[in-house]
Amino acid sequence: MGHLGNASAPAAYDRIGVGYRRIRRPDPRLDALIGSALRGARTVVNVGAGAGSYEPAGAEVTAVDPSQVMLDQHPGRRKVKASASRLPFADGSFDAAMAVLTVHHWPDPHQGLAELRRVARRQVVFTWDPAHRPQLWMTEDYLPEIRALEESRFTPLAEVVEALDAHTVLPFRIPYDFTDGFQVAYWRRPELYLDPAVRQASSTFATLSPEVVEPAIERLRADLASGEWHRRNADLLDRESVDYGYRLVVAGERPTAG
Repeated sequence: MGHLGNASAPAAYDRIGVGYRRIRRPDPRLDALIGSALRGARTVVNVGAGAGSYEPAGAEVTAVDPSQVMLDQHPGRRKVKASASRLPFADGSFDAAMAVLTVHHWPDPHQGLAELRRVARRQVVFTWDPAHRPQLWMTEDYLPEIRALEESRFTPLAEVVEALDAHTVLPFRIPYDFTDGFQVAYWRRPELYLDPAVRQASSTFATLSPEVVEPAIERLRADLASGEWHRRNADLLDRESVDYGYRLVVAGERPTAG
């Protein structure tokens, strides 16, 4: 999931994509939400497909990604190395187009979203709203550089909705035991951020320099050891899920009933 971007994005995922599937395991609750939005689609193009997370079972899926490392991890048979801004398909080629945490990597998000509308009759886009609050404690207390980076590259939710002429926007609260290790996955399991392999599977951590990340991680390590993190975040410790601004945007043909 998530890798059609500027000129450096394919190279970045060629580097960080190694071992990606071990950390980024599709979560069944997000899978159910995306699957419901794709219900009835027989042919699907997954733009920024990565390793193939959240693709609907039973559909004929074509995976598109600019990173060969990511495509090599994709289990499907139909794989195309291409950019979101220039999808090599005829108008209306698919019942649905899906894009999961990838629009922020595209060099021209509006062109990419227009391409989704061109090649498919339904569009299903999972993204993050940079205007949403609260944000993860990691950005508040340890790495404000993450917030600056994310807010600079994520297209505002309202613009995604407008570009797709979307009819549905569904919130997705991140469960405390979320299995897909993107940036906010470990909001109630802070010790996992100490694992370099976990950080490497997140494009945000991997984009920031070690000189920025490592001192912040050492502060987190110290706060966990002293109990300061638990005191500061006591309100999170008994919560089952938190809304951190992740949204599923659905446009075009509506899912079939059933």
